[in-house]
Amino acid sequence: MCLSIPGKVIKIHSDDSAEVSVGGTIVKVGLQMLDKVDVGNYVLVHAGFALQIIDEKEALITLQLLREMNEN
Repeated sequence: MCLSIPGKVIKIHSDDSAEVSVGGTIVKVGLQMLDKVDVGNYVLVHAGFALQIIDEKEALITLQLLREMNEN
């Protein structure tokens, strides 16, 4: 089973990568699988790559659920 985690794009680099905030941790991810990504977009991150742009509301709900799971 694969798990992708939502993150918010905070900076885009010229080498087809971006800095993404995932639960407050900044990770560098590849953007090669997406056509157009903007700063502020939420993306699903898996294995170092952004796989899909997702709705902010959906991303925030998922991040909250992950935080709640971590607390238990």
